Amino acid sequence: MTLREFFDFLSQNPLVVLAYFLGIPFTAILAGILGKGEGNQSPWKYLYSTLIYLVCVPGIFAAALAVYLFLFERGSSIFNVNLLTQVLPIVSMILTLGVIRRNASFEYIPGFEKLSSLMMMIASIFVLMYFIDRLHLIAWVNVPVQYLVLIVAGLLLAFRFALKSFISR
Repeated sequence: MTLREFFDFLSQNPLVVLAYFLGIPFTAILAGILGKGEGNQSPWKYLYSTLIYLVCVPGIFAAALAVYLFLFERGSSIFNVNLLTQVLPIVSMILTLGVIRRNASFEYIPGFEKLSSLMMMIASIFVLMYFIDRLHLIAWVNVPVQYLVLIVAGLLLAFRFALKSFISR
């Protein structure tokens, strides 16, 4: 099964997708009502952690896919965006994170730091890929592949460190 076939399958079964991406924010709203003021305590923070992972993994993937399609696929248009598989996951992620933020601090939610690091890593990879794509660098060199991998990894680490220090200010 290819990614296109998977998206076609999801488009043919919209009730499942809608139930998933509307059920998670609804569960977060319900948890916020039931556990008002207790979001940083034990049972609620684990529920919030589960909800965040359930919504952020597809949301981050949809955002990365949208950025890839618009930056690197020259023929794609905004009019061809599938609302169900490309927009709804991002909207659901933003809505869920906003609802959870009202009742709990993200620093007390287990695993949220790893997700934010994943988001930063994906963003830095896309910026680096876009920069390299726009430079139109074509180099024929006799450098072994492991050195090229080390150079790209070094640039990625430097970019990530710069982003982290910029955001923490």
